[in-house]
Amino acid sequence: MPQLPLRAGFALLIGALSGVAAFTLGMPLPWMLGSMLGVTIAALMHLPIAGPDRLRPIVIPVIGVMLGSAITAETLQQLGQWSATLLILPLALMSSAAVSYVVYRRLGGYDAATAYFSAMPGGLNEMLLMGAAQGGNERRIALAHAARVLMVIFFVALFFGAFLGVRSNTSAVTWTALNALTVVDYLILAACAVAGVSFARLIRLPAAPIFGPLILSGAAHVLGWVTLPPPSLVVIAAQIVVGTIIGARFIGATLSEVGRDLLLGAAATLLMLIAALVSAYLLIQVADVPMAQAFLAYAPGGLTEMSLLTLAINQDVAFVSVTHIVRITLVIAAAPALFGLLRRYLDP
Repeated sequence: MPQLPLRAGFALLIGALSGVAAFTLGMPLPWMLGSMLGVTIAALMHLPIAGPDRLRPIVIPVIGVMLGSAITAETLQQLGQWSATLLILPLALMSSAAVSYVVYRRLGGYDAATAYFSAMPGGLNEMLLMGAAQGGNERRIALAHAARVLMVIFFVALFFGAFLGVRSNTSAVTWTALNALTVVDYLILAACAVAGVSFARLIRLPAAPIFGPLILSGAAHVLGWVTLPPPSLVVIAAQIVVGTIIGARFIGATLSEVGRDLLLGAAATLLMLIAALVSAYLLIQVADVPMAQAFLAYAPGGLTEMSLLTLAINQDVAFVSVTHIVRITLVIAAAPALFGLLRRYLDP
C-alpha cells in the first residue's frame, strides 16, 4: 500500500511524457491517447505502475466543462438551419452502432454489455463509465473507443485526400492561458464542474460526472456568463490523468489480447465510416451541404478531433461541432435506457 502512490505517480509521469511525444508527432487527441498508449505499453511490459483512480472524480467533470464550452448562443441559433442534418443523425448513429456491435459481439465474442458500449459512437469517457456500470469490460471498451478515434482520423484524412481532393490548410489550435480567465470565470467554471455532478445525479441523468458539468457549462456559455473554456493546461492535465487511468486498465493484459482487440476495432471503424458516408450522401441529396462537411459531421470521431480537422480543411466548424454535440448528447442520454430495453435480446 505505501508504494501505491509512487506507482501511480510513475504512471502519470509516463503518461505525461507519452502525451508530449504524441503532441510532437501530431497525433489526434495527443494528451489522452498518447498517455493511454504509453501507459498501456508500460502495463504490458509489467512496469511497476498503478492507475491514479482517486483523481478520476476530479478530472472527469473538467472534461465535461470543456465539452460544454463548445456550446454558444450563435451555434444554437443556427440549429433551425440544420434540421435535415439532425433528422438524419439518429439514422447515422443507429446504423453505425449496429454494424459495430455485430463486429464486437459476433466476430469478437464480447459479452453483450462490452460489445454494446464499445459500439456506441459516443465519447470514450462516457461509454467507459456507462459500460462499467453495466458490467462491461473496461479495458476492451477503452481500447475500442481509443482505436476508433485514431482510425477515424487516419481514414477520414485518407478519404479527403484520395476521393475529395481536400488538403489541409493550417491547423490552428486555440490556446487558453491561465491568466486569460478572470477570478469570476474560474468560479463559474468550478461551480459548473461541482454543481453539475450533483445536479445530474439529482435528476438521475446518465454519466453524471461528465453530463452534468457539460449541461451547466453549456448554459453558462450560452448566457454569456463566461466566454472561455477551461485553461488549456488544466484540460491537458485532465486528459493525461484520464489517459493514464485507461492505460492502467491493461495491467495484467497480454499482447495477443490487445492485438486482437485492435483488429476488431479497425473492422468496426471501417464499417462505421461506411455508415457515415451513406448518411452524408443522403444529407447532400436534401440539403445544400458540401460532401466533406456532411461526412465530418457524421464521422464517428471525437468532438475535439472532428472540430480541429474541420478547421484544418476550411469547413464550417460550427456546423460540425453542433452536430457532434447533439450526437454525444443523444448517445449519452439514450444508450443506457436503450441497453436496458434490449438487453434480453442482446444476451444469448
